Amino acid sequence: MIDLSIIIINYNVKEFLLNLLDSLRKAVKNISTEIIIVDNASDDGSVEILREKFSNIKLIANKKNVGFGSANNQALQIAKGKYFLLINPDAIVREDTLIKMLEFFDKTPQVGIAGCKVLNPDGSLQLACRRGFPGPWTSFTKVMGLSKLFPKSRLFARYNLTFLDENQTYEVDAISGAFMMMRKEVYEKIGGFDQQFFMYGEDLDLCYRAQKSGYKVYYVHYTEIIHYKGESTKRSSLDETKIFYDAMHLFVRKHFSSSFIVESILQIAILFRKLIAFANVYKLAFLSIIVDFFTFSISVLLAVDIYSNEHWKGFPDYAKPWVYFIPAFIQILISSIGGSYSKKSFSILRTISSLLFGMIFLSALTYFFKQVAFSRAVVLITYAIVLVFFLFWRIALKVIFRIGLETNTKKSRTLIVASESKAEELASKLKSTFTKLYQVVGIIGLTRKSIGEKIGSYKILGTVDNIKKIIADEKVDKIIFSSDDLSFNQMFSVVAECQGLNVEFLVAGKELDYLVGKSSITMLDDIPLLKVQYNISSYFHRASKQIMDIILSSLILFLVYPFIYLFQKLRSKKSKFTQLILGIPSVFIGKKSFVGPRDSSYHGDLYVGKTGLTGFWFVENLLENDIEEIKKLDIFYAKNQNIWLDLEILGKTLSKMFFSVE
Repeated sequence: MIDLSIIIINYNVKEFLLNLLDSLRKAVKNISTEIIIVDNASDDGSVEILREKFSNIKLIANKKNVGFGSANNQALQIAKGKYFLLINPDAIVREDTLIKMLEFFDKTPQVGIAGCKVLNPDGSLQLACRRGFPGPWTSFTKVMGLSKLFPKSRLFARYNLTFLDENQTYEVDAISGAFMMMRKEVYEKIGGFDQQFFMYGEDLDLCYRAQKSGYKVYYVHYTEIIHYKGESTKRSSLDETKIFYDAMHLFVRKHFSSSFIVESILQIAILFRKLIAFANVYKLAFLSIIVDFFTFSISVLLAVDIYSNEHWKGFPDYAKPWVYFIPAFIQILISSIGGSYSKKSFSILRTISSLLFGMIFLSALTYFFKQVAFSRAVVLITYAIVLVFFLFWRIALKVIFRIGLETNTKKSRTLIVASESKAEELASKLKSTFTKLYQVVGIIGLTRKSIGEKIGSYKILGTVDNIKKIIADEKVDKIIFSSDDLSFNQMFSVVAECQGLNVEFLVAGKELDYLVGKSSITMLDDIPLLKVQYNISSYFHRASKQIMDIILSSLILFLVYPFIYLFQKLRSKKSKFTQLILGIPSVFIGKKSFVGPRDSSYHGDLYVGKTGLTGFWFVENLLENDIEEIKKLDIFYAKNQNIWLDLEILGKTLSKMFFSVE
């Protein structure tokens, strides 16, 4: 007889699914199991690789995405185990998780459904793994954010039960469908999932019906899984926020007496929560609009004060206060149309061009509409002040606080946890990855006797026993595990120990050709470069780069170049700074750029920019003959090029030169 039927619903998360299957392989060694995978019309090659490499798995390949509940029902109908385990594909389990859960069921006969502790990739508890039923009051406190504001309150935190100790086992209303184990008899008595719930809410509904039939639902704290939450929804066009709150609303209507007033309150709360979510995504744009609006209005006041004289005493009373706000509104509208407000960055060039159009438009209004022709001089003075203010606060946030920068060029300081052979192979693949920048700071070995040894150019810094100290000493951002060399129990122990250190944990696939982590899948094999969007190929970026080159080179040629040229004539040896300045004429005539690749404007057919007087190849302290690393940095630069990145590289170049003057 089969002890456990493991059911997985997959939708376009092939890499995560392969990692889960690898962890399950180690967790089911002493258990009689079957694995049933229902694929909801994935187009990422999931079905093909399952048929090729996992012939022992029962596979149901749907022609369309039928939803989570319906897909689970397909598997439940053919499952033969004494117990059923529903687990998400973007999860990994410990070696002992399934054994411990089955033992818990054997010792606790009143339990019909149970879930273990579910962790986020940083080791923190995933709140959905133990919940209260979303009745009208609980739903209201959840969607209004009261449960988050008062996490220890029994009154307000009933949905996620955050007032309970996560390190205790107890009965709860519901658990998460990410890891849900149940007795077969529960399914036979209450049936499967309610297919009214497309996604979200079906696990709550199943737990509710199980309790109504006399079974208990438990949260078990002493074993855990890691769940990379939401990976399937990232690969779909679904509005998951809407689906989540619609599911909550459906649950209330189905199981609780719901009046028009209750439904209205919930709908208002849901709308309020959606507005908050929208504002959070576009917070930089909203900040820009608010600051610009008030800055413009204040600039009008200052312009009036500056220009007022005995012939012009200011705006007439009938125009106040609208004359201060309407022009500001018009400028905000023009800036919005001109693309000045982005959810990720502050654009200086778009801001300048939008102000130019705004000045022309408002000046034209004073010509054609005499009733608003108060003073064209005030318009000009206002825009002179506005230009300074708008640019000042944007540049200050970019340069001082690093807010609104389009590109993060910081290398991720990375530790590799693997055997010697796997560590060297993985480090080599990371080095050849063009899409991200990894700085491997060292290796975490598997035995103490290897500490201090070198694998290629990387040193073994320690073992998993002292990894926490190494993370702090080396200021590590990412840790990459090789799933071939470490047990999942060991990985879980490291994640738990490093909770709160703000480190991202990734697991290298069995063939070391991909990494899975909390925010993305990174492919480590070569990528088809021409299919990637590169900023350097964009007309806007190339034009703005050329303008900067011409303006900056003109200033240097006029103010600095003659003195450096005469100075170098008196010296036989040229410093790096002198060489940089002497290369300015080639920038002025367009042959080179201030920042760019070292040797060539093309890598194959890929344009990576004009050769530069400096670039990543200079500031990153590379070996002269490290061609592959230079190529990787050239491509990274081409992909992410913008004026602010150029200025940052120029700043680092000057800093490096003056700290190592020849």
